Amino acid sequence: MTEPAHHVLADGTRLAYRFTPGAPGEEGPVLVFLPGYMSDMAGSKAVALFDHAEACGRAALLLDYSGCGSSGGTFAQGTLTRWQGEVQALVEAVCPQRPLVLAGSSMGGWLMLLVALAMPERIAGLVGIAAAPDFTEWGFDAAQQALLATGDVLYEDNPYGPEPTPTHPGFWADGQARGLLGGAIPLDCPVRLLQGQADPDVPWDVALRLAAALRSDDVQVTLIKDGDHRLSRPAEIALLVRAVDALMAQLAAPAPLVQD
Repeated sequence: MTEPAHHVLADGTRLAYRFTPGAPGEEGPVLVFLPGYMSDMAGSKAVALFDHAEACGRAALLLDYSGCGSSGGTFAQGTLTRWQGEVQALVEAVCPQRPLVLAGSSMGGWLMLLVALAMPERIAGLVGIAAAPDFTEWGFDAAQQALLATGDVLYEDNPYGPEPTPTHPGFWADGQARGLLGGAIPLDCPVRLLQGQADPDVPWDVALRLAAALRSDDVQVTLIKDGDHRLSRPAEIALLVRAVDALMAQLAAPAPLVQD
């Protein structure tokens, strides 16, 4: 995979990213992968999608949010609003005017919806992997929310690493103001949602609630009965790659003729 480059934001923060423009003359959508909470572009799903795009001559963009991975900044200052702005600034700098297919994992699935709502004219399609919109609401019990409301940091056991997972009150408060599942989500592009039914972090009915909330008629939900939150086993990554391939092929197909 290509070495990371850096884009400097207006506030001086350096965002790490990897970009492949696709084959010469390629003008199809750029696949943009949005990692989950405390994740980065070195994850297995991100790498698999980027490598596959390169092999197919397609454009793809990976990034680390500020405070994550190889980017500058402080994780404690990260919020959905901040990271949404970073994604939008990066696509404007790296692949301006090109259509985008956003693929978001977990929190990245919430972020992809917010980015799509902010710039719908650029969005050709969406792919959610255990997408977690509104998780600051349904992902915390009353006692945890009360703690966060006082301005304290919430620390939880981390099943994916040795250090506890922090939730900072600024992130939580921002998330509470950015909820989407309480009403219709006015997006009309094709959407593909992959969700494990054995996911301990995102209840699988969230995918069904999201599908119902989206205005688009072209929404497909794939449930993996024994799938966990990461969906990173080889068969699951292969399923993700096939879903992206099928969506890209659909977007590239000529529009059907309309007969009078």
